Amino acid sequence: MVIEVAVPQIDDRQSLRHALWDQWPSYAGFVLSFLNIGIMWMNHDGLFKDIERQDHGLLVLNLLLLLGISFVPFPTAVLAAYLEDEGQLRSAMLLYGGTFTFTAVCFNALWLYASRGRRLIDPHISDARIRSRTLRYLPGPLLYGAGLPLAFVTPWLTFGLYAGLAGLYLLPLQD
Repeated sequence: MVIEVAVPQIDDRQSLRHALWDQWPSYAGFVLSFLNIGIMWMNHDGLFKDIERQDHGLLVLNLLLLLGISFVPFPTAVLAAYLEDEGQLRSAMLLYGGTFTFTAVCFNALWLYASRGRRLIDPHISDARIRSRTLRYLPGPLLYGAGLPLAFVTPWLTFGLYAGLAGLYLLPLQD
């Protein structure tokens, strides 16, 4: 699914500049979706650099993770469409947060499956790096999940939490 930004249709009473500005939530949604998918790709790439072998279980967990990642543009488009509608923003944020909670659970499941007993990990990867990656991923589902009830209090605070988490996961892994 792609976030569609329609070319604005204008009439004599409207300027293209204003019509383009009116679509700012769509642009914000596109950028948000792009950044989050990019951050997940970077983390996925790093995770698989530490994994030497694969088995069927790992592939199934990876498939579930990719399901969540490929779904991201939809809740992001919904969020962008209802960003200025206080009455619907909560539901949009719950869909968005639920999606990221699911992907965080999948990232954890994938990593913990691969790293348990170092069974699929490259032998050159240090225990400190495994511990660092584990500590980085473990809070994800809890923090994304914490945003769900927070959305009932204030969707904008939830939005801030999710933006902060994106920034956190953009940082390089510390060994």
